[in-house]
Amino acid sequence: MSYLLDTNIATAMLKQDERLNSKLIQVRIRKQQLYISCMTYYEVKGGLLAVNATRKLSIFEQLCIDRFQILFLSNLEIINRASEIYAELRRSGRLIQTADILIAATAAAAGLILVSHDSDMLRVSGVTVEDWLQIE
Repeated sequence: MSYLLDTNIATAMLKQDERLNSKLIQVRIRKQQLYISCMTYYEVKGGLLAVNATRKLSIFEQLCIDRFQILFLSNLEIINRASEIYAELRRSGRLIQTADILIAATAAAAGLILVSHDSDMLRVSGVTVEDWLQIE
């Protein structure tokens, strides 16, 4: 199985959060692919540019070359799934941020496990979520 990393996980990688180490080693040994949504790319890069974190920006861009495959919103299946997620969450009165909906829809459409430290993602039906930062 391959994984779509949410923004908070990509950020934790940039911060070299040790809680990720064992899982990242497992992924590498199993030759599993790590993906990020273009929304995660946008959120991370925008945040780094806003605080002029040029060293971390360079590290992030290298991660995007070496470790991540970026998935774009050019697939209509992602947009259709995002629309369904939005409608379901709105009807339940538990709406989440648009970027999170698009990230979750990307995972669902691509058949990927979403790795997130955001409990809001657990509200999205049809998406398997793992939290690699949760201490067990």
